Amino acid sequence: MPIAGQGMLLTSMDIDSLHEAEFNRWYDREHLEERVAIDGFLEARRYVAHDGKPKYLSLYSTATFDVLESPAYRKALANQTDWSKANIARFQNMIRGVARITISRGVGRGAALGIIRLRPPAEGADKVRAALREQLDPASRDGIISMHLLENDPDLSKPLTPDAEKADPGAGDWFVLIDATDVSALPKAAAGITGNAALKPLVVTSGVYRLLWDIAKSDLPRE
Repeated sequence: MPIAGQGMLLTSMDIDSLHEAEFNRWYDREHLEERVAIDGFLEARRYVAHDGKPKYLSLYSTATFDVLESPAYRKALANQTDWSKANIARFQNMIRGVARITISRGVGRGAALGIIRLRPPAEGADKVRAALREQLDPASRDGIISMHLLENDPDLSKPLTPDAEKADPGAGDWFVLIDATDVSALPKAAAGITGNAALKPLVVTSGVYRLLWDIAKSDLPRE
């Protein structure tokens, strides 16, 4: 699959402009590398909104879904650095999805990303997934590199912020990811879902993001 592995951690948040420079420094100099170093984590990508909310988005892929509830990952969550604790406490409007990658078609990753958040019905998930599979085909779409479906685990998809225990009707949401060479290619591709009569009622939000940078396990410094 174009996305390495079978699991995905998705995080998205806003940050007050007063702390934004420090937030970006932390992400770029510590956080992504620290997470990719965890056993079972394969790569991470970091984005900023071109047209969407929250402003920042990160994707972390894992070899299997089970990595996202493994002792190694739980240990990392329980032992955040002081720098991490300070920045996480400042997150606003946080979204955190712990998801299975159930559809991934195409080859490679793009410089731009379309993201569509869907809320599937309590019954009929298989039917929705089948309808999405028909739409998630990049082969005939100019500028579209790959397309993917992430399905959140509602029990694990909780923010790290103090309000984590509040009831979240979106904890079981799905996310469609559309990798593109440029933001201009995304509206037409996204319309296959946001304009689809069967899928449109399920759409919660959609947005367009630009890639800031990415890191893979092989990029980490060797000891």
